[in-house]
Amino acid sequence: MAGEADEQLRAYVEYFRDLGVREFYRRGEPVFAVEAARPAAVTAPAPVALAAAAVELPVVKRKPDFLEPPIANPVSFDQLAPLPESRVPASEKAAALLAVQQEIGDCTRCPLAYAGRRKIVFGDGDPNARLMFVGEGPGADEDAQGLPFVGKAGQLLNNMIAAMGLKREEVYIANIVKCRPPNNRVPEPAEAGVCTQFLLRQMDIVQPEVVVALGATAALYLLGVKRSLSSLRGHWHTCRGAKLAVTYHPAFLLRDPRQKGEAWKDLQMVMAEMGLKAPVKG
Repeated sequence: MAGEADEQLRAYVEYFRDLGVREFYRRGEPVFAVEAARPAAVTAPAPVALAAAAVELPVVKRKPDFLEPPIANPVSFDQLAPLPESRVPASEKAAALLAVQQEIGDCTRCPLAYAGRRKIVFGDGDPNARLMFVGEGPGADEDAQGLPFVGKAGQLLNNMIAAMGLKREEVYIANIVKCRPPNNRVPEPAEAGVCTQFLLRQMDIVQPEVVVALGATAALYLLGVKRSLSSLRGHWHTCRGAKLAVTYHPAFLLRDPRQKGEAWKDLQMVMAEMGLKAPVKG
Protein backbone atom coordinates (compact mmCIF):
# COMPACT_ATOMS: atom_id res chain seq x y z
CA MET A 1 0.00 0.00 0.00
CA ALA A 2 2.87 2.35 0.76
CA GLY A 3 4.23 1.91 -2.76
CA GLU A 4 0.81 2.71 -4.25
CA ALA A 5 0.49 5.85 -2.12
CA ASP A 6 4.00 6.98 -3.06
CA GLU A 7 3.23 6.47 -6.75
CA GLN A 8 0.03 8.49 -6.51
CA LEU A 9 1.70 11.30 -4.58
CA ARG A 10 4.55 11.42 -7.10
CA ALA A 11 2.02 11.80 -9.93
CA TYR A 12 0.35 14.72 -8.17
CA VAL A 13 3.69 16.40 -7.47
CA GLU A 14 4.65 16.21 -11.16
CA TYR A 15 1.23 17.56 -12.11
CA PHE A 16 1.51 20.56 -9.79
CA ARG A 17 5.06 21.26 -10.94
CA ASP A 18 3.77 21.59 -14.49
CA LEU A 19 1.30 24.15 -13.15
CA GLY A 20 4.13 26.14 -11.57
CA VAL A 21 3.74 24.86 -8.03
CA ARG A 22 7.14 24.51 -6.42
CA GLU A 23 6.63 24.56 -2.65
CA PHE A 24 4.20 22.36 -0.78
CA TYR A 25 5.03 22.69 2.90
CA ARG A 26 5.85 25.61 5.16
CA ARG A 27 6.08 25.27 8.95
CA GLY A 28 4.47 21.86 8.73
CA GLU A 29 1.35 23.06 6.89
CA PRO A 30 0.43 21.86 3.39
CA VAL A 31 0.37 24.98 1.24
CA PHE A 32 0.56 26.11 -2.34
CA ALA A 33 3.41 28.33 -3.49
CA VAL A 34 2.88 29.20 -7.12
CA GLU A 35 5.50 30.81 -9.30
CA ALA A 36 4.73 34.38 -10.26
CA ALA A 37 4.64 35.13 -13.97
CA ARG A 38 8.11 35.87 -15.32
CA PRO A 39 8.87 38.61 -17.87
CA ALA A 40 10.37 37.59 -21.18
CA ALA A 41 13.81 38.92 -20.27
CA VAL A 42 15.06 39.20 -16.70
CA THR A 43 18.36 40.57 -15.47
CA ALA A 44 19.90 38.16 -12.97
CA PRO A 45 19.21 39.64 -9.52
CA ALA A 46 21.60 39.63 -6.60
CA PRO A 47 21.40 36.72 -4.14
CA VAL A 48 19.65 38.95 -1.58
CA ALA A 49 16.98 39.87 -4.12
CA LEU A 50 16.44 36.19 -4.93
CA ALA A 51 15.88 35.43 -1.26
CA ALA A 52 13.38 38.27 -1.01
CA ALA A 53 11.54 37.06 -4.09
CA ALA A 54 11.29 33.58 -2.63
CA VAL A 55 9.75 34.99 0.56
CA GLU A 56 7.16 36.91 -1.41
CA LEU A 57 5.82 33.94 -3.37
CA PRO A 58 2.00 33.98 -3.15
CA VAL A 59 0.77 31.35 -0.73
CA VAL A 60 -2.73 29.96 -0.33
CA LYS A 61 -2.96 28.22 3.02
CA ARG A 62 -5.33 25.40 2.26
CA LYS A 63 -5.07 21.75 1.52
CA PRO A 64 -4.64 20.78 -2.14
CA ASP A 65 -7.81 19.38 -3.68
CA PHE A 66 -6.41 15.85 -3.81
CA LEU A 67 -6.11 15.83 -0.02
CA GLU A 68 -9.76 16.72 0.44
CA PRO A 69 -12.39 14.02 1.02
CA PRO A 70 -14.50 12.84 -1.94
CA ILE A 71 -17.12 15.23 -3.26
CA ALA A 72 -20.12 15.50 -0.95
CA ASN A 73 -22.56 16.81 -3.55
CA PRO A 74 -21.84 15.39 -7.01
CA VAL A 75 -23.39 17.16 -9.98
CA SER A 76 -25.28 15.19 -12.60
CA PHE A 77 -24.44 15.40 -16.29
CA ASP A 78 -27.76 17.13 -16.86
CA GLN A 79 -26.69 19.89 -14.47
CA LEU A 80 -23.20 20.32 -15.89
CA ALA A 81 -24.36 21.98 -19.10
CA PRO A 82 -27.60 22.57 -21.00
CA LEU A 83 -28.46 20.25 -23.84
CA PRO A 84 -27.25 21.52 -27.23
CA GLU A 85 -29.80 23.60 -29.08
CA SER A 86 -29.02 21.71 -32.30
CA ARG A 87 -27.89 18.15 -32.78
CA VAL A 88 -24.97 16.93 -34.87
CA PRO A 89 -26.21 15.34 -38.14
CA ALA A 90 -25.65 11.60 -38.38
CA SER A 91 -23.20 12.02 -41.26
CA GLU A 92 -21.03 14.38 -39.19
CA LYS A 93 -20.91 12.54 -35.86
CA ALA A 94 -17.71 10.61 -36.57
CA ALA A 95 -15.88 13.82 -37.50
CA ALA A 96 -17.28 15.59 -34.43
CA LEU A 97 -16.02 12.82 -32.13
CA LEU A 98 -12.61 12.96 -33.81
CA ALA A 99 -12.48 16.71 -33.17
CA VAL A 100 -13.09 16.12 -29.45
CA GLN A 101 -10.40 13.45 -29.38
CA GLN A 102 -7.94 15.78 -31.07
CA GLU A 103 -8.79 18.53 -28.59
CA ILE A 104 -7.90 16.18 -25.75
CA GLY A 105 -4.56 15.54 -27.42
CA ASP A 106 -1.77 14.25 -25.18
CA CYS A 107 -3.73 15.40 -22.16
CA THR A 108 -1.98 16.61 -18.99
CA ARG A 109 -5.04 18.27 -17.42
CA CYS A 110 -5.07 16.03 -14.35
CA PRO A 111 -2.55 13.94 -12.34
CA LEU A 112 -3.47 10.69 -14.13
CA ALA A 113 -1.24 11.84 -16.98
CA TYR A 114 1.75 11.47 -14.64
CA ALA A 115 0.78 8.18 -13.02
CA GLY A 116 2.17 5.78 -15.61
CA ARG A 117 -0.44 6.22 -18.31
CA ARG A 118 0.46 4.75 -21.68
CA LYS A 119 -2.48 5.69 -23.88
CA ILE A 120 -5.57 7.86 -23.60
CA VAL A 121 -8.66 5.67 -24.01
CA PHE A 122 -11.17 7.89 -25.79
CA GLY A 123 -14.07 5.64 -26.78
CA ASP A 124 -15.09 2.97 -29.26
CA GLY A 125 -18.07 2.03 -31.37
CA ASP A 126 -20.74 3.40 -33.65
CA PRO A 127 -21.03 7.22 -33.60
CA ASN A 128 -24.74 6.75 -34.40
CA ALA A 129 -25.34 4.08 -31.77
CA ARG A 130 -28.75 3.83 -30.11
CA LEU A 131 -27.14 2.29 -27.01
CA MET A 132 -24.14 3.57 -25.04
CA PHE A 133 -22.24 1.90 -22.20
CA VAL A 134 -20.26 4.00 -19.70
CA GLY A 135 -17.75 2.41 -17.35
CA GLU A 136 -15.37 3.71 -14.70
CA GLY A 137 -11.91 3.89 -16.28
CA PRO A 138 -9.37 1.96 -18.34
CA GLY A 139 -7.50 -1.04 -16.96
CA ALA A 140 -4.10 -2.41 -17.94
CA ASP A 141 -5.23 -3.94 -21.24
CA GLU A 142 -7.15 -0.81 -22.21
CA ASP A 143 -4.18 1.37 -21.29
CA ALA A 144 -1.95 -0.72 -23.56
CA GLN A 145 -4.31 -0.80 -26.55
CA GLY A 146 -6.03 2.58 -26.25
CA LEU A 147 -9.51 1.04 -26.47
CA PRO A 148 -12.14 0.63 -23.73
CA PHE A 149 -13.17 -2.78 -22.41
CA VAL A 150 -10.72 -5.06 -24.22
CA GLY A 151 -9.52 -7.13 -21.24
CA LYS A 152 -11.39 -9.87 -19.41
CA ALA A 153 -14.11 -7.46 -18.31
CA GLY A 154 -14.37 -6.31 -21.92
CA GLN A 155 -14.82 -9.89 -23.11
CA LEU A 156 -17.68 -10.30 -20.67
CA LEU A 157 -19.20 -7.01 -21.84
CA ASN A 158 -18.98 -8.26 -25.43
CA ASN A 159 -20.90 -11.38 -24.38
CA MET A 160 -23.51 -9.24 -22.64
CA ILE A 161 -23.93 -7.13 -25.78
CA ALA A 162 -24.24 -10.24 -27.93
CA ALA A 163 -26.87 -11.68 -25.58
CA MET A 164 -28.92 -8.54 -26.23
CA GLY A 165 -28.91 -9.29 -29.96
CA LEU A 166 -26.33 -6.63 -30.83
CA LYS A 167 -22.70 -6.49 -31.93
CA ARG A 168 -20.06 -4.45 -30.18
CA GLU A 169 -19.67 -2.39 -33.36
CA GLU A 170 -23.32 -1.32 -33.04
CA VAL A 171 -22.98 0.31 -29.61
CA TYR A 172 -20.74 3.07 -28.24
CA ILE A 173 -18.49 2.50 -25.22
CA ALA A 174 -16.64 5.03 -23.06
CA ASN A 175 -15.51 5.63 -19.46
CA ILE A 176 -15.78 8.33 -16.82
CA VAL A 177 -12.01 8.91 -17.07
CA LYS A 178 -9.88 8.27 -20.13
CA CYS A 179 -6.59 7.44 -18.39
CA ARG A 180 -5.89 4.43 -16.23
CA PRO A 181 -5.84 5.22 -12.49
CA PRO A 182 -2.85 3.61 -10.71
CA ASN A 183 -3.57 0.01 -9.71
CA ASN A 184 -7.09 0.38 -11.12
CA ARG A 185 -8.23 2.43 -8.14
CA VAL A 186 -11.43 4.48 -8.27
CA PRO A 187 -10.89 7.86 -10.01
CA GLU A 188 -10.48 10.80 -7.65
CA PRO A 189 -13.17 13.51 -7.88
CA ALA A 190 -10.64 16.02 -9.24
CA GLU A 191 -9.68 13.58 -12.01
CA ALA A 192 -13.25 12.72 -12.93
CA GLY A 193 -14.23 16.39 -12.79
CA VAL A 194 -11.67 17.23 -15.46
CA CYS A 195 -12.45 14.30 -17.74
CA THR A 196 -16.25 14.24 -17.68
CA GLN A 197 -16.47 17.40 -19.81
CA PHE A 198 -15.28 15.31 -22.75
CA LEU A 199 -17.56 12.37 -21.99
CA LEU A 200 -20.48 14.79 -21.85
CA ARG A 201 -19.62 16.03 -25.33
CA GLN A 202 -19.29 12.46 -26.61
CA MET A 203 -22.77 11.71 -25.32
CA ASP A 204 -24.21 14.85 -26.88
CA ILE A 205 -22.69 13.93 -30.24
CA VAL A 206 -23.69 10.26 -30.26
CA GLN A 207 -27.10 11.09 -28.76
CA PRO A 208 -27.97 7.52 -27.73
CA GLU A 209 -31.51 6.55 -26.89
CA VAL A 210 -30.38 4.53 -23.88
CA VAL A 211 -27.28 4.72 -21.68
CA VAL A 212 -26.17 1.90 -19.39
CA ALA A 213 -24.05 2.95 -16.41
CA LEU A 214 -21.68 0.10 -15.57
CA GLY A 215 -21.06 0.21 -11.84
CA ALA A 216 -21.36 2.66 -8.98
CA THR A 217 -18.72 5.14 -10.16
CA ALA A 218 -20.36 5.63 -13.54
CA ALA A 219 -23.76 6.02 -11.89
CA LEU A 220 -22.37 8.53 -9.37
CA TYR A 221 -21.02 10.93 -11.98
CA LEU A 222 -23.69 10.48 -14.64
CA LEU A 223 -26.61 10.90 -12.25
CA GLY A 224 -24.99 13.02 -9.55
CA VAL A 225 -26.45 10.93 -6.74
CA LYS A 226 -24.66 8.99 -4.01
CA ARG A 227 -26.89 5.97 -3.62
CA SER A 228 -26.34 2.24 -3.49
CA LEU A 229 -26.29 0.32 -6.74
CA SER A 230 -29.20 -1.82 -5.54
CA SER A 231 -31.39 1.27 -5.09
CA LEU A 232 -30.53 2.56 -8.59
CA ARG A 233 -30.98 -0.72 -10.46
CA GLY A 234 -34.34 -1.67 -11.90
CA HIS A 235 -35.43 1.93 -12.44
CA TRP A 236 -35.16 4.30 -15.38
CA HIS A 237 -33.19 7.50 -14.95
CA THR A 238 -32.41 10.28 -17.43
CA CYS A 239 -29.11 11.65 -18.68
CA ARG A 240 -28.44 14.06 -21.56
CA GLY A 241 -31.82 13.36 -23.14
CA ALA A 242 -31.42 9.59 -22.94
CA LYS A 243 -32.95 7.00 -20.68
CA LEU A 244 -30.35 5.57 -18.30
CA ALA A 245 -30.21 2.18 -16.65
CA VAL A 246 -27.73 1.11 -13.96
CA THR A 247 -26.17 -2.33 -13.70
CA TYR A 248 -23.08 -4.06 -12.36
CA HIS A 249 -19.67 -3.44 -13.86
CA PRO A 250 -18.39 -6.50 -15.77
CA ALA A 251 -15.27 -6.54 -13.58
CA PHE A 252 -17.50 -6.97 -10.53
CA LEU A 253 -19.38 -9.79 -12.26
CA LEU A 254 -16.07 -11.57 -12.83
CA ARG A 255 -15.42 -11.40 -9.09
CA ASP A 256 -18.96 -12.42 -8.17
CA PRO A 257 -20.55 -14.47 -11.00
CA ARG A 258 -23.63 -15.02 -8.84
CA GLN A 259 -24.79 -11.52 -9.81
CA LYS A 260 -24.82 -12.22 -13.55
CA GLY A 261 -28.49 -13.13 -13.38
CA GLU A 262 -29.27 -9.79 -11.79
CA ALA A 263 -27.29 -7.98 -14.47
CA TRP A 264 -29.23 -9.88 -17.13
CA LYS A 265 -32.47 -8.54 -15.63
CA ASP A 266 -31.12 -5.01 -16.08
CA LEU A 267 -30.21 -5.72 -19.69
CA GLN A 268 -33.62 -7.24 -20.37
CA MET A 269 -35.17 -3.98 -19.18
CA VAL A 270 -33.00 -2.16 -21.73
CA MET A 271 -33.91 -4.63 -24.45
CA ALA A 272 -37.63 -4.17 -23.82
CA GLU A 273 -37.24 -0.40 -24.06
CA MET A 274 -35.32 -0.62 -27.33
CA GLY A 275 -37.37 -3.41 -28.89
CA LEU A 276 -34.44 -5.84 -28.95
CA LYS A 277 -34.71 -9.61 -28.86
CA ALA A 278 -32.11 -12.10 -27.74
CA PRO A 279 -30.73 -14.23 -30.59
CA VAL A 280 -32.26 -17.66 -30.97
CA LYS A 281 -29.84 -20.40 -29.98
CA GLY A 282 -29.41 -22.95 -32.75
